[in-house]
Amino acid sequence: MPQPHILQVSELTKKVKFILESELNYVWLCGEITNFVAASSGHWYLSLKDKNSQVKCAMFKGNNRRVRITPKNGQQVLVKAKVSLYEPRGDFQLIIELMEEAGEGLLRQQYEQLKQQLNAQGLFSQQYKQAIPQSPKTIGVITSPSGAAIKDILSVLKRRNPSINVIIYPALVQGELAKHELVRAIATANARNECDVLIIGRGGGSLEDLWAFNEEIVVKAIFDCQIPVISAIGHEIDTTLSDYVADSRAATPSAAAELVSSDSSELIHRLMMFNKRIYQQTVNTLSKASQRYQYLLHRLNLTHPEQRLKKHQQQADELNLRLNKLLDEKVKFARYPLEQLQQRLSLASPLTTINAQQSQLTHINQRLKMAMHNQLSKQQNEFAHIIEQLHLVSPLATIARGYSVTRNQQGKIIAHVNDVKVDESISVQLRGGCLQAKVTKVTAG
Repeated sequence: MPQPHILQVSELTKKVKFILESELNYVWLCGEITNFVAASSGHWYLSLKDKNSQVKCAMFKGNNRRVRITPKNGQQVLVKAKVSLYEPRGDFQLIIELMEEAGEGLLRQQYEQLKQQLNAQGLFSQQYKQAIPQSPKTIGVITSPSGAAIKDILSVLKRRNPSINVIIYPALVQGELAKHELVRAIATANARNECDVLIIGRGGGSLEDLWAFNEEIVVKAIFDCQIPVISAIGHEIDTTLSDYVADSRAATPSAAAELVSSDSSELIHRLMMFNKRIYQQTVNTLSKASQRYQYLLHRLNLTHPEQRLKKHQQQADELNLRLNKLLDEKVKFARYPLEQLQQRLSLASPLTTINAQQSQLTHINQRLKMAMHNQLSKQQNEFAHIIEQLHLVSPLATIARGYSVTRNQQGKIIAHVNDVKVDESISVQLRGGCLQAKVTKVTAG
């Protein structure tokens, strides 16, 4: 048996990168920014995620200078990116070339996706187109009865061919309910089968304003309609999916009215047919040329020094991030012994001892004050007790019980009757005051 060819890792990554870039080429992607890093080289590195998956992305400074928003984590964006592989790590990644905020950009992405889906189903195929009648007698119009489109159509028809009958099938042409009303109006016109051609349209507006005509149910309703349909939606620059599926497209509602009311309608129809064929052939030719161009451009990119430079710059940015992380860890590791020494020094510092002694001195001072207060209270209590005892033996206390104290003129207490003489002045101290008296008689007891 032949020996299998054994690949080197670098050979495998190159082959996978070639397959990814040649098969998928460019993609539009909507997602939430996470892990955003603006490197010092000017390049951006980030990941785009939804609720189930995420993919790494890089946007080089030559492209991110044209971005009108400031990317940040958690932001919803729409990007145009090239599918690639970062060979040194074998990581699948996207190289972003365009970035814009999600919103109308998301609608445009949905528009393109639905367009491709419906085109793949054959709804836009030329073989299903019906011929527009040359001289229709009755024309059906699906639009808002109060809008400018119906006024323009009626004005043109009245001017060019007043004999044509017009049946209006009213429907909303903007908002959430518009798609259901448009489908209902198309079904009504198809069921009644009372008109030769059907014009569906409205005035101009933004992509969001015209979105009802991009809804899949509206497109399929037009495709299933048995009556030839002319789309006349917006202005000439506005293009909806209803324009692709309709049997004919008019640039404006007025142009649609001219198309169905003019004698030259067959010529116009043939010219439109030729125009579509030329357009299709041109698109096919351009598509082949574009594929050839992309193939040659891919081969050129593989050997272009700029690609190698970008790869090396990305490697340098990655190494720089790793170096910064390593330095942070080294610094953190080196700080740990220093923090331990500072902690030990703090424990051995005289300030710690002083603070402890100050705390102890404060505690002793509080105890001393408490002891002095207790001692003073005790002595005050003892003093009060002595005062109370002294009061008990005081002459004043005796006087207060009804007794008296007698003194001679010298202020000495007269303790015996023999201590006084007749006609001697004495003072008698009683409760509440003092009496002055003179001895008139002395009687021994």
